[in-house]
Amino acid sequence: MTIETTPVGVLVLIVLMTLVTLVTRFGGVFAMSFVKISPRVESFINAMASSVLIAIIVPMAVSGDAGALAALVATAITMLAIRKPLPAISVGLVAAALVRYFV
Repeated sequence: MTIETTPVGVLVLIVLMTLVTLVTRFGGVFAMSFVKISPRVESFINAMASSVLIAIIVPMAVSGDAGALAALVATAITMLAIRKPLPAISVGLVAAALVRYFV
């Protein structure tokens, strides 16, 4: 299947991606409505969130450019220092932007 990169084709792609995103999000909530949340299931869900985060971060740390590494280090240091995610993410974004601008 190919879709031309005309304005209509791009709009079709955006609509398709939106539908896929909505189906996966609502589908997950719908599927979990049939599951009793026991301590074991809750533990699995909490571990899953961490594993997704690690799956995103590790490839960046291994093969990322200097900006990605600066963002990871700055975010980690800020998170350890103040333990607030939003400022830590902001510091990481600024660090990546500065390194990519000057290097």
